[in-house]
Amino acid sequence: MAEAASKTLVILLHGVGSSGSSLAPLSSRLAALLPGAILAAPDAPEASGFGSGRQWFSVAGITDESRPARIAAARPGFNATLAGIIEENGLTGRLDRVALVGFSQGTIMSLDAVASGRWPVGAVVGFSGRLASPQPLTPRGSTPILLVHGTDDAVIPVQETERAAAGLSALGLPVETRFEPGLGHTISGAGASHAGAFLARIFGR
Repeated sequence: MAEAASKTLVILLHGVGSSGSSLAPLSSRLAALLPGAILAAPDAPEASGFGSGRQWFSVAGITDESRPARIAAARPGFNATLAGIIEENGLTGRLDRVALVGFSQGTIMSLDAVASGRWPVGAVVGFSGRLASPQPLTPRGSTPILLVHGTDDAVIPVQETERAAAGLSALGLPVETRFEPGLGHTISGAGASHAGAFLARIFGR
């Protein structure tokens, strides 16, 4: 138990049509700011119909009305992915030592994991995402959340992070936001460094 208490596990979750390896630059930046932390970047369970990579759920023909159902359908595969990594690292009973860091669709699934109450992890960082989970939202605990979004994102508008922050705060979750002027649908070096500092503060690294 003492060993588990000293570990920090950071799970990076990619966007649609991509893979875990696409987050290597972010992983490297976080590793430098979180000495001794374990970083994992799994591939999503499904082959993507958008690009040559993987996806947590299909975006083909997706609408604001259909998105919550697709998130719900993606939960079993997402849960299995997280559970396997957490068990492998001996932290099944210590979710407070686990962080989820998502980009785009990875952020959508990370926020769903916490807002639904399924995964009361120690922290969440979400880049360029949205909160689109099906109701009801019943989080457990008070997972601190950092949301980062570029103001020129043409894929997921920055207003989605504003709405997500308001919705998560209304659920009693502590939320910080960082808006990056002129940035599109990507992760900047400054954003990655801000995320690393946030996680270092939360986990005492």
